[in-house]
Amino acid sequence: MKVKNFETEIAGKKLSVEISDLADQANGAVLVRYGETTVFATAVMTKYKREDVDYFPLTVDYEERFYAAGMILGSRFIRREGKPSEEAILTARLIDRTIRPLFNMQIKNEVQVIVLALSIDNKNDPDIPAIIAASLALGISDIPWDGPVAAIRMGYINGNFIINPIYEERTQSSIDLVVCSKDSKINMVEACCHEIKEDLFMETAEKALTEIEKIQKFQEKIIKETGKEKVKIEIVKEPEGMNKIFEKEIAPKLEKTVYSGLKEGINELKSEWLKIAEEKFGKEKMFFAADFYERAINKMIHQEILNAPAGKERRPDGRKIDEIRPIFASVKVLPILHGSGLFFRGGTHILSVVTLGGPKDVQWIQGMEIQTQKHFMHHYNFPPFSTGETGRIGSPGRREIGHGMLAERALAPVIPDQEQFPYTIRIVSEAMASNGSTSMGSVCASTLALMDAGVPIKNPVAGIAIGLIMKDEKNYKILTDIQGPEDHHGDMDFKCAGTKEGVTAVQMDVKIDGITLEILDKVLKQGKKAREEILKKVLETIPESRKELSPHAPRIIKIKIDPEKIGLVIGPGGKMINSIIEKTNAEIDIEQDGTIFITGRNHEDVEGAKKIIEGLTHEFVVDEIVSGKIIKVFDFGAVAEIAPMQEGFIHISELSPFRVNRVTDVVNIGDIIKVKVISIDERGRINLSIKQLDWSRSNNNQKNERRGKYNKSKGNWER
Repeated sequence: MKVKNFETEIAGKKLSVEISDLADQANGAVLVRYGETTVFATAVMTKYKREDVDYFPLTVDYEERFYAAGMILGSRFIRREGKPSEEAILTARLIDRTIRPLFNMQIKNEVQVIVLALSIDNKNDPDIPAIIAASLALGISDIPWDGPVAAIRMGYINGNFIINPIYEERTQSSIDLVVCSKDSKINMVEACCHEIKEDLFMETAEKALTEIEKIQKFQEKIIKETGKEKVKIEIVKEPEGMNKIFEKEIAPKLEKTVYSGLKEGINELKSEWLKIAEEKFGKEKMFFAADFYERAINKMIHQEILNAPAGKERRPDGRKIDEIRPIFASVKVLPILHGSGLFFRGGTHILSVVTLGGPKDVQWIQGMEIQTQKHFMHHYNFPPFSTGETGRIGSPGRREIGHGMLAERALAPVIPDQEQFPYTIRIVSEAMASNGSTSMGSVCASTLALMDAGVPIKNPVAGIAIGLIMKDEKNYKILTDIQGPEDHHGDMDFKCAGTKEGVTAVQMDVKIDGITLEILDKVLKQGKKAREEILKKVLETIPESRKELSPHAPRIIKIKIDPEKIGLVIGPGGKMINSIIEKTNAEIDIEQDGTIFITGRNHEDVEGAKKIIEGLTHEFVVDEIVSGKIIKVFDFGAVAEIAPMQEGFIHISELSPFRVNRVTDVVNIGDIIKVKVISIDERGRINLSIKQLDWSRSNNNQKNERRGKYNKSKGNWER
């Protein structure tokens, strides 16, 4: 086995790279280790061209192997890896968005990058090593690619920047920022932040670029020593004469169609062009025609924005470059549900629904990297009718998972913790109509739904998509609220969400080499302005979270008991807790520290269960006055139930301040009385007294009135 090793250091931890012939059938293969987290990446390109596509056929897969975590995971009956976890899908998207802009989009050979997670040390996330490994696998291969590109994760704890924070540090950090860059140009950003100011975001990104530069130079050294010569792929141009026919038949109609603002018109004109192209050049040249049409629109949109003076730029729907489309917001769209919100931004229409549940409804995450519970979830659906098309309906794809997680990260910083709001929260956002950034629309609709549900969020959150039309670093325009054509033909998709206090989530990908810090700063500021405008509309619809939960939502209360008394609540074989559940219809969740969550469909259920549990676990003390129910009567006294499963004895001498001949002269089974605790012996047995109460205030006065007056001379009660 031939092996060549390279090493450097990032944030005090060794980054090692191993180039070997382990996967020598691949065009490029590399093993990267950071800490004890190890990933293996391969890059393969087919020798044939796809003649049936008008796009670059790149596939990126990130594959988890359960052995990497040192655990036998999976279901009880299936102990092998199945479909990718959400974490794996998100990592694959991260890699894809980083490497894709550095390919020539005219390539029609299939390229596949596969990254295998071989070992996880439970400290260092494999996503950063995976991006570096993918970059190196492409860099040392003979596949045409304009890399390398490097990545870094940044955290911020107590005023200090943390480079590649470990899992534990990330839970304490107010920033979780991944930046990918080449030659100091940022080409991918993903961040979750706790309402940080834009200036701090920029400072963090600047720190990241300093570290990225070191990693890029390290990769360049490896590629120089071990890389293969890049193959030259002939980029086949469109057939001769296609441009002339396009200019004659389609170009005169293109401007009017694109600037009508109607997606249908663009698609109809494309169909017309493809029909003409098929008749003139044959079916096998159709992908050239489709690509030609898209490039023509791309050129037109760039020219109409870049070449126009400030304030005169033309967008497909006629808006100014910093103008947001008309907004509509509504709540309680579905009154019977716990919370619902509807948000329109132009042609993007989102319905979000909040469902509240108890502690048992948390999502258990048993992944290769993380084992935890989630009490807040956001899920996103993108049905085909949202774009006026037909298509498959089924389990969520990469888009749904990615968009859903982006909105979840945007909202997570404002979700109350379980100490404040002990509910499990699930939001589902339905993209009912799509024309630009349904993920940011989902953030807005979800905020409305959360407030409608009465969830005490820290601050409302809004999101916006910002675009870029760019010629070079000196000639570019930033677009607020990009819609379909601007997203498709623009150079950047920058999604930014936040509150009035600051940023909560960012996701950026580009179709160019990257953007400078200067452009990033301007984009953030333009995004903030748009975010504040949207928040104003949200607060006009619902100024604050409702003070009361929906009557259809469950009720949850939390109590704390002595952990040593958990057994009393559970009972032998669960008999006691099952009886409480059966009696009150409430759900009861007990944690090891003695915290008990009681969940019921209404107030009466949870209060009933609470009363029983508090009675079971109550510690009585001498001189305490309590109510009790007589459950047994003897010649020498009576037994009163003063709490569930807790009894006390009243001796006949303690029934009255006067002599009592028969116990039943004072109390009978079923009587509700007030008593005073007068002693508790070493075995926990409780002795009670009626006599030692303030007699004038005793509940026994009611019995006196019912039975008559006590005759001191005779020593008995008289009717």
